[in-house]
Amino acid sequence: MKHSQLEISAIRRALNRMEETIIFALIERAQFKTNAIIYKPGVFRSHLSSDESLMGYLLRETEIVHARMRRYTSPQDEPFFPDLPDPVLPPRLQDQNPLRPNSITVNDEIRAVYERETVPTLCRRGDDGHYGSSSVCDVTCLQAISGRVHYAKFVAESKYQDDPATYDAYIEANNEDALMSLITDSAVEANVLDRVHRKAEAYGQEPGVASTEAKISARIVTDLYSQWVIPLTKKVEILYLMAR
Repeated sequence: MKHSQLEISAIRRALNRMEETIIFALIERAQFKTNAIIYKPGVFRSHLSSDESLMGYLLRETEIVHARMRRYTSPQDEPFFPDLPDPVLPPRLQDQNPLRPNSITVNDEIRAVYERETVPTLCRRGDDGHYGSSSVCDVTCLQAISGRVHYAKFVAESKYQDDPATYDAYIEANNEDALMSLITDSAVEANVLDRVHRKAEAYGQEPGVASTEAKISARIVTDLYSQWVIPLTKKVEILYLMAR
């Protein structure tokens, strides 16, 4: 019998919630200009005593606090930084982790794509001086996108348990192309993109104010999903299955 977190209904509910978290986080970031200086390493060295960028510094400091609150004991959360403290809270009594032990993360890719492509597309060009606020929004966006992408491990484990013999054959043959074909469902992906586009359109408008300019472009959100979120999700699925 499948673990409750691996049931398709539970996975769909989780992914739907994550879509909304990502869209609202992007809407918050879009209110500020690109403020490219916050992504440049060493610029704020005299203030931070660190060679990290301002956003990277805040991301690491946030993860330090979250690690102490045992966030990264959860199998669906992967930190961007490896050198984090142990939790100050005792382990939580909970159901057994349904995933196989793994250390798979694509957070470096997520951060690079976000800084180099998502922000310049999402935000108005220029510098408005809101460096702290922009960085806070960035941390929220990155953690939301990372959570969505790495939830692929649950998706992969659920698919594996539905047909272990077929998956085992491809894994043992080191046939990643066959695995990619097996995990890909074009109809499901099209539904995800349609749903994300409709949500972005709805959440990006002030209710009852038809003439108000959209807070965010639905196309930008859909492109983020089609070009990065879905491909990286499938990459994590393959990495997880091959490590299995």
